[in-house]
This record gives sequence, C-alpha cells and structure tokens, in this order.
Amino acid sequence: MKKIIFGIGVLLLIGACATQKKLTERKARPVEIEQNDSLGYELETFDLKFETWYTLQNNPSQYRSQSFYEGWNKLYVAAWEAKAMDPVRNPFFEPIIGYDPTVDYGFELNHKLFYYFQYVERVLKIPILSNGPHVFLF
Repeated sequence: MKKIIFGIGVLLLIGACATQKKLTERKARPVEIEQNDSLGYELETFDLKFETWYTLQNNPSQYRSQSFYEGWNKLYVAAWEAKAMDPVRNPFFEPIIGYDPTVDYGFELNHKLFYYFQYVERVLKIPILSNGPHVFLF
C-alpha cells in the first residue's frame, strides 16, 4: 500500500512540474515579418489598437521616401534588439524583429514598421531610441 501511495505521489509531482513549466512559457510576439510565397513581405503586430491607430495615421500626403523609412527602421530594430537582450529590464522588447537591412521589403512594409515604432514610443510611451525622428502625427 505504501508503494502505491508513493508511486501516485511521484506521478503527481511529475505532473505538477510539467504543468508549471507550461505556465512559464512566453508566447507573446508583438512584431513579426513574414515572407509570402511570392517573395512579398507582411508585417504582423498582433495589436488591434495599432492597426486602428495606423489606419488613422496613414496619410499619403505625409509620406517620405522608402530610404527614409529604411534608415530609421535600421536604427529602431538595432535599439529594439539591444533592449530585447535584457528581458528582465525591458520585458516589452522580448521578441527579436527579423528585419534584415540588406533586404528590400518595399515601401509599404517599411512605412508600417516605422509607424509601429512610432506607436510604441508615442502611444504606449515606451522609449526605443533616445533621439528619434521628429515626424508630425495626428
């Protein structure tokens, strides 16, 4: 009888540890750049508030060149990834952004990524760059 109770106790302990492990896994991924089959790229943010905010900010009369957005995105991604290396001090910056500055992602993705960084800094009030661009937003 003692062996059965001991066996059940060991199984419960193993089960409890396995359940605990699943609870501590992090699955949040706020920014993701995906490559489509046709060599197109898409930015996924998993933040519905950003999508609404971006739609309101997307004003073609305020557009700048693709190289403007690429330059700032390169700086923002480097700063983001540096902060992501220390998730204890910067828990928001956990995921790494898969942005390669040598790849031509096109105007739309660079524009949307730039505006995501603006959203994080201006709406969520989470600083990324200490001296970012001065862009007029609504």
